Amino acid sequence: MPPNFDAAFPQRRFRRLRSHPKLRAMVRETQLDINDLIYPIFVHYGTGLKHEIQSMPGQYQFSLDRLDEVIGTASDLGIPAILLFGIPEQKDARGTLACDDAGLVQEAVRLAKRVAPEILVVTDVCFCEYTEHGHCGPLRNFEGRLEVDNDVTLALLAEQAASHARAGADVVAPSGMMDGMVAAIRAGLDADGHELTPILSYAAKFASAYYGPFRDAAQSAPAFGDRRSYQMDGANADEALREAALDLAEGADMLMVKPGLAYLDIVRRVKDEFGVPTAVYNVSGEYAMLKAAAARGWVDERAVMLETMLSFKRAGADMIITYHALDVARRLREG
Repeated sequence: MPPNFDAAFPQRRFRRLRSHPKLRAMVRETQLDINDLIYPIFVHYGTGLKHEIQSMPGQYQFSLDRLDEVIGTASDLGIPAILLFGIPEQKDARGTLACDDAGLVQEAVRLAKRVAPEILVVTDVCFCEYTEHGHCGPLRNFEGRLEVDNDVTLALLAEQAASHARAGADVVAPSGMMDGMVAAIRAGLDADGHELTPILSYAAKFASAYYGPFRDAAQSAPAFGDRRSYQMDGANADEALREAALDLAEGADMLMVKPGLAYLDIVRRVKDEFGVPTAVYNVSGEYAMLKAAAARGWVDERAVMLETMLSFKRAGADMIITYHALDVARRLREG
């Protein structure tokens, strides 16, 4: 064997560092931690309800009187944050109940604070679950077609966010992709005495086919058309950076990229460009695909789930919103 064997075969150094599981763990570049996780929860009107979402096995709609079950589980597992969505009994053209101080999300925030005061409560700020037409704000007739009235929606988003903050929300997360939404919400929060409530903006939210199961879960499918006129075109990466820059300029404290797996390049670019806390949303379609493949024995669910989480971290995400959060937390506790 020549004395400069390693010089001839430098890859041996890689093999040596992979030779023992403890050594692999010690030199690992990317670490997944339980504090990276945010768990989305659907709050549904009614009583005694824990309804499994057909297209999202293992995920449920909870009525308020059973919400403590899932919040308690998240707390026991050490998950640091939850993200609340509400499905009201009544919907109208303006999404009125979204701004009701006694609304579902507002009451869910209060309950979460009683059950698990240590958990960070994030609320989705939007109107698609609350409007009878399923769009993200009131509509107007513009040149013979119906579209979301951006400016009217801004005032309502500010009202909704302030209502969530009054209930005790720790973070508000506007998702409607309205122009100027962060500035309007920041002004509304400040005027209502919530200057310290941070905004996690869905800054780069793409019009994606991966949202299908969520629309079942949140009962928020558009009654007509789609949301491509206000959500981003999946072909546009530079535009995502411009959207993120605008939201930061308007007062966003954290940025989000949604969906996750098909947009890891956007996560990386947003994090590199701005260096602010960055979240990624591992959306319903991504979750459902893994569940379906695992149910057929085509993939190892645990292994693929953890590999997916690592891909988000490697891309630069600081926070991962994922329906897998409970299972990921269990696996991380096992070591």
